[in-house]
Amino acid sequence: MVKQHFSHVRHWVFDLDNTLYSPAVRLFDQIERRMTEFVMRVTGHAEAEASALRLRYWQDHGTTLAGLMAHHEVDPDAYLVEVHDISFDALTPDPHLARLITALPGRKIVYTNGSAPYAARVLEARGLEAAFDAIYGVEDAGFLPKPQPEAFARIFARDGTDAATAAMFEDDPRNLAAPHALGMRTVHVAPARAPGDHIHHHTDDLPDFLRRLG
Repeated sequence: MVKQHFSHVRHWVFDLDNTLYSPAVRLFDQIERRMTEFVMRVTGHAEAEASALRLRYWQDHGTTLAGLMAHHEVDPDAYLVEVHDISFDALTPDPHLARLITALPGRKIVYTNGSAPYAARVLEARGLEAAFDAIYGVEDAGFLPKPQPEAFARIFARDGTDAATAAMFEDDPRNLAAPHALGMRTVHVAPARAPGDHIHHHTDDLPDFLRRLG
């Protein structure tokens, strides 16, 4: 049973985008458009070329922001404000998910490669803000993004996360490698299962998975 694999967990770490809401709402599409516009302005590229560069930076550096900081010396604070200036109308409250997260034993945090203020707005729109003890954004890791192990080390040190008694829920399989190496229980939350020994569990239905832990 799934439940027995989480009996030791007292630190619960959740990614935000496409994890605490369904990717079907396509909220992140808005952010990708804003990122592409930012890349266009910084580089002077046309839209198609800027979109390809945005994706390449995400693949090579973990986030588009990290690539922009490395190659174009952009102001990360200004970038995070601009790309997260989106509509949250597509999100709806999920009181059932809120109850399931609240019921988990121990400390619950959100850790995202987005900004903490943006994450707070997403949680508010989903009715999940009271379910979490803390929110950490990429700025809290000194703009070092997941999947870099040092990014996790900074956030977990700051929050006091004990990896031996922790679990990570994440939609991007790359971002589960470092938690796995630390000894955490890993859960890939996505429509399709990804390969890799660093993924212990997969679910395409987070509420159902959490229900089975109760």
